[in-house]
Parts: sequence; C-alpha cells; structure tokens
Amino acid sequence: MTPIIDFRSPDFLRRHILHTMAFYEGHGRDPSGGFYHFFNDDGTVCDRETRHLASSARFAIDHAMAARHFGRPEWREATRHGLRFLRDAHRDADTGGYAWVVRWHGAGGNYGERDVLDATNHCDGLACVLLAHAQALMAGIDDARLGLHETFGLMEQHFWEPAHGLYADEASADWKLAPYRGQKANLHACEAMLAAFEATGEGRFLDRAQTLAHSVTQRLAGLAQGLVWEYYRLDWSIDRDQHRDDQGLVRPWGFQPGHLAEWARLLLMLDRHRPSDWLLPRARELFAAATQHGWDAKHGGLFSGFAPNHTVCDSDKYAWAHAQTLAAAACLAVRTGEGGYWDWYDRVWDYSWAHFVDHQHGGWYTVLSHDNRKYSDGKSPTGKTDSDTMGACYDVLVAVEG
Repeated sequence: MTPIIDFRSPDFLRRHILHTMAFYEGHGRDPSGGFYHFFNDDGTVCDRETRHLASSARFAIDHAMAARHFGRPEWREATRHGLRFLRDAHRDADTGGYAWVVRWHGAGGNYGERDVLDATNHCDGLACVLLAHAQALMAGIDDARLGLHETFGLMEQHFWEPAHGLYADEASADWKLAPYRGQKANLHACEAMLAAFEATGEGRFLDRAQTLAHSVTQRLAGLAQGLVWEYYRLDWSIDRDQHRDDQGLVRPWGFQPGHLAEWARLLLMLDRHRPSDWLLPRARELFAAATQHGWDAKHGGLFSGFAPNHTVCDSDKYAWAHAQTLAAAACLAVRTGEGGYWDWYDRVWDYSWAHFVDHQHGGWYTVLSHDNRKYSDGKSPTGKTDSDTMGACYDVLVAVEG
C-alpha cells in the first residue's frame, strides 16, 4: 500500500528541494562559464553552448535560494559563478543591455567566449536578472547590490511607461522599443521588485510592485472579464489576436491559469508587506478562476489556457503552472484559514507527484499532454529550470513556518 505523503510538511518540502537540486549537481555547472541549460531526463547535457538569458538568471536564482535556506557555501559560490556569467556573457558593456540568447564557447580550463544569437532586450529577462541579484544579496553576496540597482535603472530608463504604470516588453539591441506589450514581463517585474524590497528594505521597490499589481490585476483586468489577458497593443488596449495560432511555452494565447495563480501569490506577498483591503479579494478571485476554468476533471491537472468563453484552448499541462498554483493555494490557506485551499494544494501536489516529478533522476518534467503523456525526453528546454518548482516549495515553507 502506497504511504500517504504529507505535502504540507516542512521536512518533505526541504527534501524535495534537495532532490531537485541533486539533478543538476555534478554536471550542470560549466567550468568555462555559467551553467548548461539543456538536459535530457537522465541528466545528460544535450546542448553545451546555447544560453538563454532567463535560464542563466534562473540558475543563479536557484543556487542563491538554496544557499539562503541550506547554508552550503558551494551554492553561494555557484551563485557568484552565475552572476559573473550574466555580466560577462549576456551583458553588452557598451549599451548595458542583456542579450536574450548567446552561444558560449568553452575554452578548456579557461573562461569561454560568446557569440550573440539574439541581442533583443526583453524586460522579462531584466526582471529575471534583477531577481537573481536580489536573491544573491539575500544569500549574503553583498556585491550583488550594485547589479541590483544597475538592472533596476535599466528597466526604468528603457522600459518604464509612467502614463500606464507598466513596463514595455522588448527593445532592440540599441533600445528602440517594439510595439508589442505583454503582462508577463510586468508579472515577473512585480516578483523581482518584491524580492528587491526584501533584499534592500528600500520602499521604492515596494512602491513599484504595488503599482504593477494594481495596473495589471485591477485596471487591465477590468478590460478582460476581471481576469488577466496576456497581450496588448502599444496603447495597452487588449490584443485578442496576438499569438492566437502560436501556442507554446513562451507566449501562448488565452487566459493562463498558471499566471492567474501566480498573480494571486504575488498579491498575497504584497499584502504581507503593505496590507490593503483589495489584495486578498483579488487573489481569491484570480485563484478561483484558475482552478474553476483550468482544472481537468477527467485526467487531472491544469490545462495551459482557456478562451474568453471559458473553453479550453490549450490542453497541454505545464510544470510551472502547477507549481505556481500549489504555492498560491498554500498562501491562501494560511492567510484565510480556510481548508478548501489546502484541499486544492493537496490535489495539485497529488497530480504533480504522480505525473510531473521525476522520482528517479530528480526535477520535474516540463510539459505533458492532456492525458498526461510526455512529449519528449528533454527535461530542460529554452528558458526553463526548476525555479518555479523549488520556488513553490520555498514559498510554502515561508507560509507555514512564518
């Protein structure tokens, strides 16, 4: 008989984080610079050169958070290794921008060299870089403070649109803004601002997080049935056609249950630092929409997207969305004292434990079909680490332990 797992146990959460970290230990770090990004399920590195800004930042985040919570000096040193790569391989010393994709050439025991494959500046990428420096600072790496403030300055100078209270999404290598606007960059910027506040105590970061949260989950949501649409035009009017035929991990169409749950989690984080009477009700509403319209009653798990008429428009299931949803459920359960949120927490964990978690090698599979089948043996595609899955465990630990 299979034993019942207590997914709420701090001991379970810590063991699961360590099991996930173990997947990358020993072969994830590239001695010539940064970390490898592409792994098969068994840990085999399947691409040693391609480096994506989001993944480069997230590996630094992963090690910084592990160093904070477990105190291992080798993880603090790995964080420094990751920050150095962000600066040396992705950053353009002339413009201050960060290349989205580079090809990294290792040089034996020496530091490697880069070729820029995509020099586009993405606000979403800078938000990841900001979060990496904030987490590093909280892990005791004091010189990360400079990079934190520098990255915030780049976001303010090149992407901030004060008339809208939002960040633009992308710019060319010489900082010419593209007309595309999206909510995801602002979601990740809000998360980074909250971490920057926690790392520095500077109120401007909390101010910015509050502005972003209100702009997206109140004002923009007011244009979209009270929910968060993904894509917008230059004037921040809703673009219903953007990416309609381009489903995938990076920019899928439709309402995303994972992003609704992620906003619910961030609203509760904001409420912890600066309480306001609108935050908890909005978090409840967004979480309710994610689970009501996103849950697969037949096969379990959360569909990736649903249309404005609430029909499923993307039936694939992503690990990050389940991690965000279980974290939001735990935060709501602790904040409200209502057992129904713990029911959702256990339900999402049960599904994830059965289908997403690789119990043999560690880590989570990335994407499953509607009937819970893997599409490939690639565990780590472009832009993906296990930051969401481990981050969810850390968030639950904070919620249950105070």
